[in-house]
Amino acid sequence: MDLSGVIELYKAHIIENTSKLIQIPSVEAAAQPGKPFGEAADDALLFCLKLAQELGFMTGNVDGYAGYAQMGEGDETLGILVHLDVVPEGAGWTYPPFSGVVHDGKIYGRGAIDDKGPAIAALYAMKAVMDSEVCLRKKVRLIFGLDEESGWKDMEYYFKKEPMPETGITPDGCYPVIYAEKGIADVAVKKCFKPSDFVTLRLSSVIGGERPNMVADSCECVFKPHGLNEKVLVSVETFFSITGERLQTSFDEKGALTIKANGVSAHGSTPQKGKNAIAIVLSFLATLGYGESEMERYLNLLNDKIGFDTKGIGLGIDCEDESGELTVNLGTLEANADGGMALLNIRYPVTFSEDALLQKIKEAFYDEDLEILVKGRHKPLYVPKDHPLVKKLLEVYNEQTGQNADAIAIGGGTYARALKNAVAFGAVFPGKPDLAHQKDEYIEIEDLILNAKIYAHAIATLCI
Repeated sequence: MDLSGVIELYKAHIIENTSKLIQIPSVEAAAQPGKPFGEAADDALLFCLKLAQELGFMTGNVDGYAGYAQMGEGDETLGILVHLDVVPEGAGWTYPPFSGVVHDGKIYGRGAIDDKGPAIAALYAMKAVMDSEVCLRKKVRLIFGLDEESGWKDMEYYFKKEPMPETGITPDGCYPVIYAEKGIADVAVKKCFKPSDFVTLRLSSVIGGERPNMVADSCECVFKPHGLNEKVLVSVETFFSITGERLQTSFDEKGALTIKANGVSAHGSTPQKGKNAIAIVLSFLATLGYGESEMERYLNLLNDKIGFDTKGIGLGIDCEDESGELTVNLGTLEANADGGMALLNIRYPVTFSEDALLQKIKEAFYDEDLEILVKGRHKPLYVPKDHPLVKKLLEVYNEQTGQNADAIAIGGGTYARALKNAVAFGAVFPGKPDLAHQKDEYIEIEDLILNAKIYAHAIATLCI
């Protein structure tokens, strides 16, 4: 059973189709008839279903919410869950983010590692098993999701229509095997502002970030036309001399001053790996001296309680267990004369309670007029290390890589939580950078092919 040899025969096809899939800009957009996540997301689904049909699989389209490719027979099903949607591209790319450029042994583009490259690798892993005529005792169903980066409405709908696999893996994390995933809560800190005469900064708006699960790579604040704006420019230079952070400034035709900060994007589960532009702007505004307006007090609270802190220390929620430390990402902020809303992406250890964390957040934001709302949540995932699924996948990984690795815990959230018995398996190898949600995202071709080989052997191991 030379599954790896079969994968090598399909190497050029794997590279070509990964590049083609990346070229589809499948960021969630406004719903259209039959396309609940927008046209581009639907295009990505149709591309994969067409490719799966050409490879000889049975396919299904679940009302545009998700789709699947299936092979094999049996009473039980191994589910492989992937997602075809991507986060917005952000700025500063070396190559166009939806070009799928192949350069220096890498395929570049938004979704290359999260999760389009692994999706294509899993599809060809199934093809290798099919071509090798391995006798499977289970069905294998590759499920294509379209809303993993936003709200998981795809999986909610899919499992109302289709049966849940008894066992599952998702190639949307890292190796060797992920036995625990922290809980996730997207928490809104919201306040409506009342007019005030006690205004110091004369701000008209602050806006930054694109998604709560991305470290904000840009943020800007706008000051109303005013004679004091020239002094604000002096403060920009002072801020640079003290912090090394260069802020961009510009005036419009009416004299309004815009100040913009550029950060470094990273995945919301690892906010410490990025540089938060929202935190930079809040830090700068604090140097100007806040007044007593509700908008200024609100911004001061965010800077005071969060700012550059990614561990929740300022909120009093810092904690850790075997799954790791709690993390907080100040993902988005919008504030104007009417009100403000910040979205926090919180990843908390598996043994801690979301309710207890929320209570502490409410206590930390002592302003009683603030609203603390949960906008999205995913409970923690925990599968014991001695579970047969974890042990078998770990054996496959170690055999294919020659390593002697152990299962790990992460802060990221994967589709494994959508099943009752599933774990994340790949696709980032130990020691390799995690480029999900970052500019110049890529997957190394060598890693892409090795992923396909590992998944082929995993399918065979779990289904024979």
